[in-house]
Amino acid sequence: MDIGLIGLPNSGKTTIFNSLARLHAEVSSYANSKSEPNRAVLEVADDRVANLSEMYKPEKATYAVIELIDFAGLTQGAAREGLFSSSSMGLIKNTDAIALVVRHFRDDLTENPTPLRDLEKLEEELLISDLIIAENRLERIQKACQRGKKTNLLETEEKLLHRIIDHLSSNRPIRDLKLDGEPEKMIRGFQFLTQKPIMIIVNSDENNFGTNANLLKEIEKNHRVIEFAGKFEMELSQLNDQEEIELFMADMGIQESAKERLCTAVYELLGYISFFTVGSDEVRAWSLQAGQSVIAAAGTIHTDLARGFIRAECIAYDDLMLYGSEKQVSERGLRRLEGRKYIVQDGNVLNIRFNV
Repeated sequence: MDIGLIGLPNSGKTTIFNSLARLHAEVSSYANSKSEPNRAVLEVADDRVANLSEMYKPEKATYAVIELIDFAGLTQGAAREGLFSSSSMGLIKNTDAIALVVRHFRDDLTENPTPLRDLEKLEEELLISDLIIAENRLERIQKACQRGKKTNLLETEEKLLHRIIDHLSSNRPIRDLKLDGEPEKMIRGFQFLTQKPIMIIVNSDENNFGTNANLLKEIEKNHRVIEFAGKFEMELSQLNDQEEIELFMADMGIQESAKERLCTAVYELLGYISFFTVGSDEVRAWSLQAGQSVIAAAGTIHTDLARGFIRAECIAYDDLMLYGSEKQVSERGLRRLEGRKYIVQDGNVLNIRFNV
């Protein structure tokens, strides 16, 4: 899954990126919206992969991953001139979710932090960007109709776009429309930014980190929110001494690394669970949206598995850990054969039977 980091210039967005990815991307006080984004792949820590690997002794263990994309600082008014370069816009439109970074620290270059106002500015830019896309498409449809190319499909799309434009013009994101069925399919190709799930990262400094309950509560009225002490956690991520890291984290009241907290927040935001495939060649974790069927899980592994699906052998991770082997689980009648309508549960260990 891909997560895009967006923030105003000097929000400490790239500092957050470095703390999550353990990288040294250049942190600049100035932004160029046309510059190319920083990218990193974050491995999602999961003790279950390590435990399954201990049992199966595979040639390799593969964790689920999150790709993090750090876009250039977004200046106010940028939407009317194009938020980013064309290549960056292509990337951000294909992200699964967006993380908006707001500044909550003081430095010598910036005024006192105003995180709620900054959040409003960012949301406004996303709204305007979507509004421009919708209006441009509507204009093309109207021109096509004037040339005698009006169809029932275009008429339906025109009505839907009018609805979306009215909604955006009222400063409300498209995700609040809760479109599904045919309307959702009709606009899927636009990849509207305000249709995507959004989370907020409050970037605090060492002195005020952990003391912002009222601010976080205010943001939580509309969005999932997580707080980082960006600069501190970037410096922490560069350390190699685990004992020293734990000491500094305890001093700040941080129980998990920035990466672990982000991964947890992303899974909750997108409603993802993990299932596993096991064997002597590989133990692997896979991400899947909760409520999806075993066919979707099979397709996540490989399209051929979904196309030729017959049955899925299913074992619960907890049963496997409790009884110590697949044989012991089977003898207790806990290995199940599931059909295509089975809804995958978090921790399922699956073996897909298929024939193409």
